Amino acid sequence: MKTIYISLKIFLVMTLLTGIIYPLFITVIGQTLYHRQSNGSMLVVNDKVMGSELIGQKFISNKYFHSRPSAIDYNPMPSGGSNLSATSKDLQGRVNQNTARFDSVNQLQPSRVIPPEMIYASASGLDPHISVEAALLQLDRICIARHLNPEMKKQLENIIPQFTEGRQLGFLGEERINVLKLNLELDKQFVVR
Repeated sequence: MKTIYISLKIFLVMTLLTGIIYPLFITVIGQTLYHRQSNGSMLVVNDKVMGSELIGQKFISNKYFHSRPSAIDYNPMPSGGSNLSATSKDLQGRVNQNTARFDSVNQLQPSRVIPPEMIYASASGLDPHISVEAALLQLDRICIARHLNPEMKKQLENIIPQFTEGRQLGFLGEERINVLKLNLELDKQFVVR
């Protein structure tokens, strides 16, 4: 009986610590120090939530910059990659399919080197960024779809550096562009006709 009593006390203390005190402590820290991030880093335009800058979205229209492929079709609930090995025939098939799609949609020469993020899905399936090179390779398609003249194309090219994020801490990762932010600016600057 004494063992049951001790077990119940430990259970109640741990429930209080891990089920109430710790979550409240983390919530207070998050809401105090990282309010925007704790609430999803939502991007709002005209009082309408357009999405989160932390979660990739699917853009299929030729009028927008496309995100990198997603093994989970951009669904944040089962976040994850394909888990296919580098020697997998399925992975090779997906890479070939993604390469052909990117070449075709952007009317690129088959010999053109495509940035890896546009042919491989990210580990989370929700990466919201692409490289500067990937954005530049999509310019012609967007200009055709939006009927932008050469001067407007130059304006669009000048927007890309404004939305380029540097390496984290100055040395981690690569320069990147948030696709949702860039597409929101695209709609703001160049109204779809």
